Amino acid sequence: MTAGARRYAMVILTIVYMFNFIDRQILAILLPAIQGEFGVSDTVLGLLAGTLFALFYVSLGIPIARIADRTNRRNLVALAVLVWSGMTALSGFAQNVWQLALARIGVGVGEAGCSPPAHSMIADYYPPEQRSTAMGFYTLGISAGIMLAYLAGGWVAQNIGWREAFFIVGVPGIILAAVVRFTVVEPERGASERRTDSGQQPRMFEVLEFLLSRRSSVHMGIAAGLSSFVGYSVVNFMPSFLSRSFALGLADIGFILGVVVGVFGGLGFFFGGFIADRIGRTGQRRAFRFLAVAMVLSAVLNAGVFLSTSVVWCIGLFLLPTIVSNFYLAPVLSQTQGLVSLRMRSVASALVLLVINIIGLAMGPLVTGIVSDLFEPYAGAESMRYSLLLVSVVILPWSAWHYFCAGQTIEADLARATEND
Repeated sequence: MTAGARRYAMVILTIVYMFNFIDRQILAILLPAIQGEFGVSDTVLGLLAGTLFALFYVSLGIPIARIADRTNRRNLVALAVLVWSGMTALSGFAQNVWQLALARIGVGVGEAGCSPPAHSMIADYYPPEQRSTAMGFYTLGISAGIMLAYLAGGWVAQNIGWREAFFIVGVPGIILAAVVRFTVVEPERGASERRTDSGQQPRMFEVLEFLLSRRSSVHMGIAAGLSSFVGYSVVNFMPSFLSRSFALGLADIGFILGVVVGVFGGLGFFFGGFIADRIGRTGQRRAFRFLAVAMVLSAVLNAGVFLSTSVVWCIGLFLLPTIVSNFYLAPVLSQTQGLVSLRMRSVASALVLLVINIIGLAMGPLVTGIVSDLFEPYAGAESMRYSLLLVSVVILPWSAWHYFCAGQTIEADLARATEND
């Protein structure tokens, strides 16, 4: 591939990931309006925002990843964009919470075909010493997508209606699907590392056994899942917290969180990968210790955010953990690709995403919603504040311990990656 084609592909895949998170997270800023119309509890909102989506997202991720490891990955990504964008647009027609839940399940089905093949493609575009930085660039799509979801969703929900927000963000994805299919180059497997592809695809259980036999991958997956537990809880319920505790309107919340998560969250995703690549030159163990320290620091900073009684202090303090808490993702995605053989990469990515999303997306918003409902008789409108506080100070230090453990064996596990090439 030419350098220009590689860079172009990275930009398009990042835009795809941006649309992935626009369509996934548009629901978060719309939850207060949806709750007002349908009259449902925080627990139901947690199910709607996280669990129902995640169950189909993760369960279909592995079979789709197996297809990606033996077929054209670019075409699979294009089809995935088409499906989830169409289902997002259909969400706007929901007349009750059950219809909305079915549409969100459809979004989860489509989005299951995005990340595993994209991660595999990026691993073939960039060699190991540049891969965390490349993954950091790719994960900028998360913060950009959440930013646009907040900005567009908040303004449209307050000034036009929450249903129209789904239409506005869903339809452009159909055009993007065609751009991916007809302009992105499918890379040769193993090209970035000069590894030879045997063409033989291991069975799914062989990939699972391969990963489970590497202690670093087990600890890394659990750590990333716990980090995302807090991340998804905060992203989905921060609008509700600001609305209840500080009486902010949806348009104001959307603007504030859009800028904070979009700009500062993006810095965290990119520099997490960049710093990990630099630190990792002298040993990947140091990179994982860096992630462990980042999670402990995030817990302390989040405590300050959710104990703030001033909206100015709350938002001001929120800038720092928004950066630091996102450091983990690019290094984890990069190391997952480095730990396995060439025809395992999409499935390995899907398995790690399964762990991340079951622990993080399926359980995070749900548990946070349940805890908020339990606190409500005692804390009233402040119940979400204390739920998010408890989740942060308990879960993030737990994830830090697993990052530290992953670093203990990462070097030896990386050396065994080519066993099944």
